[in-house]
Amino acid sequence: MKNEYSVRIIYIVLMGFGFPIMRYMSLYFDPLNNNAIRFLFGSLFLLLICVFKFRRILKDSLNDPILILKLSLLGLFMTANMYCFMTGLRHTSALTGSIFGILAMPLGILMIALFYQDERRKIQHRTFYLGGGLAIIGSLIFVFYGNQATAEHESTDFIHGAFFLATAIFIQSLQNVIVKDIATKLHVIIISTTTATIAGLIFLTIAIFSGKINQLSAVSDGLLIALALSGIYGILSGMLLAFYIVQKQGVVIFNLIQLLVPLSTALVAYVTLHEQINLMQAIGALVVLAGCLLALKKR
Repeated sequence: MKNEYSVRIIYIVLMGFGFPIMRYMSLYFDPLNNNAIRFLFGSLFLLLICVFKFRRILKDSLNDPILILKLSLLGLFMTANMYCFMTGLRHTSALTGSIFGILAMPLGILMIALFYQDERRKIQHRTFYLGGGLAIIGSLIFVFYGNQATAEHESTDFIHGAFFLATAIFIQSLQNVIVKDIATKLHVIIISTTTATIAGLIFLTIAIFSGKINQLSAVSDGLLIALALSGIYGILSGMLLAFYIVQKQGVVIFNLIQLLVPLSTALVAYVTLHEQINLMQAIGALVVLAGCLLALKKR
């Protein structure tokens, strides 16, 4: 139990830094180039680990056509998810991106509960619904007042970004169903490696044929290295650790943990990106925290 809580805290802290990093990189790179480099360097790092530690498991998984099909489908979902997410993040803010992740909770839980009985058991108590409801209300307060705060200068941009973020969370709900299924058969590092590789190659191919790849020639070497390192960081925290939590603790718990990410994101974004948060947004964040704690309360 202590290990479970430790993993949750580590994930929340790492993702608190992850959103501002992605937001910062989205300001300098087109989403196609951004995701291509991040996924490819992240997958290369994981592939090195697999070659030395999980070679037999990797080889066996590549000999299973059904498993390859599921991993390919997961890679396609990941590609669409991250393109929409990075595009949405580019037009909003780091904190707004993490808040929209909260809106994925009810949809994600409903989707996974339709397929898995063990996940349904986790939501069969009153405090879960009360806490989840509070968290959703808090997130809506934040998004509404965040839009008001930017209405004078960039309302259209915010709505455009919000549309892409909403699309991303819908895709993520479908994605988690596949992760739950594959995680019963494979180690999470194999899932992360193959998914990141497929997504990276798709993004790279589209970037090449669209001509977006040429934009990288105008970027400094230092910024390219920073993007590659952020890719490794993102794959380890946002994919490998996330898949691990889904495998060991379930999708319902993972969605609840996501509710706490905006609080760590807000602190990091305030310090590093100078993103502001008004009083009503702060109240909304506190409502999210209270709802999350209530929903995670042990019966």
